[in-house]
Amino acid sequence: MTKYQPVIGLEIHAVLETRSKMFDDAPVVDSTHGAPNIAVSPVSAGMPGVLPVINQRAVEYALRVALALDCEIALTSIFERKSYFYPDLPKGYQISQYQHPLARNGELTIHTSQGEQVVRIRRVHIEEDTGKLTHVEEDGENYSLVDLNRAGVPLLEIVTEPDLHSVEAVRAYAYGLRAVLRYLGVNSGNLEKGLLRIEPNISLRPKGSEEMGTRTEIKNLNSFRTLERALSYEIERQTEVLNSGGDIRQQTLGWNEAEQVTVPQRSKEEAEDYRYFPEPDLPPLVLEQSWVDEIRAGLPELPYTKQQRFVQQYQLKQGRAALLVEDQAVAEFFEAAMGAAQDIEARLVANWITGDLFSHMNDSGEDIEDLKLKPANLGTLVQLVSSGEINQPTAKGVLAEMLGSGRSPAEIIEEHGLGQISDTGQIEAMVSEVLAANPDELAEYHAGKEQLAQWFFGQVMRTAQGQANPQLLRMELERQLSESKQ
Repeated sequence: MTKYQPVIGLEIHAVLETRSKMFDDAPVVDSTHGAPNIAVSPVSAGMPGVLPVINQRAVEYALRVALALDCEIALTSIFERKSYFYPDLPKGYQISQYQHPLARNGELTIHTSQGEQVVRIRRVHIEEDTGKLTHVEEDGENYSLVDLNRAGVPLLEIVTEPDLHSVEAVRAYAYGLRAVLRYLGVNSGNLEKGLLRIEPNISLRPKGSEEMGTRTEIKNLNSFRTLERALSYEIERQTEVLNSGGDIRQQTLGWNEAEQVTVPQRSKEEAEDYRYFPEPDLPPLVLEQSWVDEIRAGLPELPYTKQQRFVQQYQLKQGRAALLVEDQAVAEFFEAAMGAAQDIEARLVANWITGDLFSHMNDSGEDIEDLKLKPANLGTLVQLVSSGEINQPTAKGVLAEMLGSGRSPAEIIEEHGLGQISDTGQIEAMVSEVLAANPDELAEYHAGKEQLAQWFFGQVMRTAQGQANPQLLRMELERQLSESKQ
């Protein structure tokens, strides 16, 4: 057991997926596809004499997030210049917010194996994204290419307090926040495309201490798996340094995926290094309370609230409910399937969705909205299994055909004659036939080889082409095996 407690805060940058950039009318394009530098305006290129103009839709999206996180909204906020001396922002500064951000003092509730936890949100502010640098080494030369398609794209930074103390909690928060962004329709949550970037600040302190340790920051993590690995490594690295009597240096780190280690990039900048001052080309951002109230009234039921409702209304376990609500379309599919099912346990429908459907979508690359399967038909299928009209193996085959054709389970069952055999007389005859055809195995069973009962079960099920009611079959088999001893 380590004697240190990790103290972790997160800075998450979410691209606000508007049609145009934050301060000009250049279009927002997918930075992972297409030619470089096709969406560059004089503003994002830093040309002299041009003036920024605030994107109202980006402000609306930012307000949705801040209100969903229960933040205090500043009706007047101020944009500031943040010194940034890198070529992916040609004007030499980033327009951001610092002293007077859009929102403060929010929270997001998460659930871990340790129970429910409220993570405090320190601030939510708007800024512009930077461009992209590609470093090239070829023919003995080293140089960098600049793509400004992403420069100026609306970006929302969401900063937590250092309330997280485990990799599990960080993962739960990151997943929870991504779900909120997706429910609000402001960000698709695609980390691989850079639309959501996670930057944890990590320090260690002796367990029981309230004093903060020296922190490091890991920049631009673009997958949940990378987040977990980088955090685990950095916690282990800092533990080894402290155990050996060393000191942690405050610095910015990158993650080396090939070697699975964090690597120093630069010393950690503080606010004074960025030399913030009010952006002279933009007036204060002043919001009307009526507009804020209108946006608040339009918020959907949010993921954690929906998760707790699923737990209470459908008696689902927290983990299963969390899987269902992570994607709003999946949650809606589940409730639609439940609406078509009569008097069955919700956990059965949930199991089919998080098991068979998730497996199919993972293999096919489809989203749940792309499936030919209608939720009502899934509910009917589960009901048929629950009532004993078809068995589980048959249902899996029916589901596969439903996914391929979109047809109803009733049509498929009727066409292929897949109804479950529950006629006791028919089952009795099949059991008698199998026992009579295998006298040697029956003698071995009576001699003490009781595992042959399962073999007989399989033989009868084969005779019934998998359609015999397994409960009735087992009862009849036990009866006839018992009577055959006499």
